[in-house]
Order: sequence, then C-alpha cells, then structure tokens
Amino acid sequence: MAVFSRLPWPALALGALLAYYSIAAAAQSEEETARAQLSDLQQKIQRVTAEIATAQTRKNTLLEQLRKAELILGGLQRQIHDNEDGLQRAQQQLDELFTRRDELARARDEQQSLIAGELDMVYRMGRQSQVKILLNQEDPHTLARTLTYYRYVFDARQQNIEKYRNTLIQLETLAQDITRTTTLLENTRSTLGRQRSDLEQAQKNRELALGRLTADIRSKGGELKQMEQNRQQLERLLEVIEEAVVNLSVPENFKPFVDARGDMPWPIAGKPSNRFGMQRNAGKMRWQGITIPSEAGATVTAIHHGRVVYADWFRGSGLLLIIDHGNDYMSLYAHNQTLLHEVGEWVTAGTPISTVGNSGGQGDAALYFEIRHKGKPTNPAIWCGG
Repeated sequence: MAVFSRLPWPALALGALLAYYSIAAAAQSEEETARAQLSDLQQKIQRVTAEIATAQTRKNTLLEQLRKAELILGGLQRQIHDNEDGLQRAQQQLDELFTRRDELARARDEQQSLIAGELDMVYRMGRQSQVKILLNQEDPHTLARTLTYYRYVFDARQQNIEKYRNTLIQLETLAQDITRTTTLLENTRSTLGRQRSDLEQAQKNRELALGRLTADIRSKGGELKQMEQNRQQLERLLEVIEEAVVNLSVPENFKPFVDARGDMPWPIAGKPSNRFGMQRNAGKMRWQGITIPSEAGATVTAIHHGRVVYADWFRGSGLLLIIDHGNDYMSLYAHNQTLLHEVGEWVTAGTPISTVGNSGGQGDAALYFEIRHKGKPTNPAIWCGG
C-alpha cells in the first residue's frame, strides 16, 4: 500500500484503467470463445440432423424401391397365374372340340354310307315302274304294306339327308370354334412368354432393391431397430383397421370364429420354423405369430369366413392380407408373392387368398401367419388343427 500511496493520482488512474480494459478484454475473449463453441455445436447438430434425414430419406427410398418391385412382381405373378388357368381351360376346350369333331366326322361317314345305300335302293326301285309294281300286287294287304314301305323308305331318306346336312353345319361351326380357340391359345402363350420375361426382370429388380436395403440396414447396425419399427407400424395399422371395422356386420348364417376354436384348417401345410411367443434373435422381441416355410407360389387359404380388410404391400410384411372375422378377431397373412382378393371381398374357410412368397425383404419363401383378438396376438396353434 505504501508503494501505491507514493504514486501520483494520474498514475493510479492509468493503472486502474489498464486493469479494467485487461479484464474486459479477457471477458470478451471468453464470450467470443463460447459463442464460437456454440456455433460449432449448432453446426454439428445441423450436420447430424441432416445426416439422419438423409439416411431416413435413403431408407425410405430403398423401401419404396423394394415396395414397387414386389408389387410389380406380385402383379405379374397373378397375371401369369390367371393366364395359366386360362391357357389350361382353353386347352381343355380345344381337346373337347377335337373330340366332338371326331364324333361328328364318324357320324358324317356313317350317314354318307347310309344315304349311299338308300340312293342305291331308290335307283334299283326306280328301274321298275311303280304302276307295274302296283299291278303285280294281287293281294290288297300286300299292296298296302308295299305302299307303306315306300313311304317309310322315302321319309327315312329325307330324315337322314337332313341329319347329314345338320352334321355338316355343326362340323363347319366346330371348325370355326377350333380356329378361334387355337388363336386364343397362341395369343395366351405369347402373352405368357412376355410376362415371364418381365417377371425375370422384376425379380432382378427386387433382388437389387433388397440387397441395397439390407446393406444399408446392416451398415448402420439397425436390423433389430428396424424390426421394432416395423412392428410398431403394423400395430398402428391394426389399430386403424380395428377402428374402421368395429361395426362390421357378419352374416348370421356364418359360424362365429370363437366356436371354431381348434377346428380351423392351417392356411398352408408345413412345419413352422418358430414357436409363438419365443424370443426373436438376440433382442427382447418375441414372435407374435408363426412362420411356415413353403414352396414359392404355393396356395394360401383362409382359415375361417370373413371379409378382406387389407390387401397391399406393407413395410416389413411385404404383400400383406388381413381378414376380419367379426367379434374383434382378425387373421394376418404376410410375405406373400401374390394377393388373390381385394379389400371388401368375402371369403370362406379354404378359399385361396394368396400365394407364398418372400416379399418384404425375406430371403426364403414362407408364410408369416398371425391371429389377433382385440389387436392382441394369440397363439395360432390353439385355433388351427382341423
């Protein structure tokens, strides 16, 4: 204090002023540093947010590519299925036409022989004068029989000629039907050829989209998270469906779903690859239904009567079909190759509703099957077994 007391007042004032500016400069420097750090943090947040948005957009794009590829694939499979059925029906019709043609040809030949014989008889009879024949008949009864015979012969000849004419007309009509059916067969075969070529390309597109999506998910280590998101979205879909069909009336003549417990047929034959309620992979998720491996294209049938309330591609489930059975019961059929019914259509137990596939990003063909009551999954094994 003695030193400062000996300094003149201006010197003290100058020292205080320098100290003030030094402190102020330090405070300003700290504030600028804090602002710079905050700005850097905000930029990092924006960058991460943008990366997340980009990743989500990419994932959505890949999912959309997969969805489109599998919808096209399913549509082509259904067209091919329908055309193959049409081809089979047309071939059967053509076989029946050929059989009928052969029958008519034999009838024509027989009628030709019969008419030829009748003409020969008429020719031989014509060589005798009818008056001469009548004069040679001394017995009236014999004469009557002769006249009756003549009438019979000529009437029969006219009938046979008419039958022959009708046979020729039928053969001509049949020939036109055969030509028309043959053309239909050729066109259907040609269409099937193009569709199968399109199908091969659609399968390649599907595999490409699936590969990209799988690589994207694995690179981010988000397979389990993806499954959880898919389940949440499916749960939300079921909530929406339940709200929409809560007042759906079921015909009175249909047996209630609960009364068919244990007697319903399985949607497809095969041994399940999992048990209901068992743990999935290494996470906490558990199976809410069962997976039944099968041949691609195998027919899937409804387990009970009901109304189709969903028939479209759905994330994680691929081509998905949901049937409402009334009284808050629903059955779900996922990863299909083809959907055979539209929303609003009624089906009965055993009705073909889809074909087995691997849509939704699956590797092998299999049907994923669930039964739900009031939105909650229930073990299919206690319902199916008939």
